[in-house]
Amino acid sequence: MKDLAITDVLLHRPPFLFVDKIEEADEKHTVGRYTYKEDEFFFKGHFPEHPVVPGVLLIELMAQVGGAGCAYADIMKPGLFVLATVEKVKFKKQVRPLDTCIVNVENVRVSTKLIRQKGTVTVDNELAATATWLCVRVDSEE
Repeated sequence: MKDLAITDVLLHRPPFLFVDKIEEADEKHTVGRYTYKEDEFFFKGHFPEHPVVPGVLLIELMAQVGGAGCAYADIMKPGLFVLATVEKVKFKKQVRPLDTCIVNVENVRVSTKLIRQKGTVTVDNELAATATWLCVRVDSEE
């Protein structure tokens, strides 16, 4: 696995970067983590008295970990990828401020132009979310 900063492999930047660390990555899977801070921008409105990570951001979390993992494992060059489809999404547990999410992503299909993956988010060993998604490259590959 490459020894790179997250910002070397993802184009995302705060406040929309949701990967603290890639724990492991190879051609088949990635494991990453992110801890939601109390001052995340979305907690102010979702919901002020009961802050919860929006489900769509858990999908984004999984996709960011998966994309970073592909670059760390050196199976794909970093680039501008966007979500094209999201399927089979299930939310099982609310994710709240200070929760650390462990993200497991399986590479279903990876090519120079697309990444199909499926993943899970767990908090304290409890399943919080699952999904399958497809990201497509929208920049020209070097």
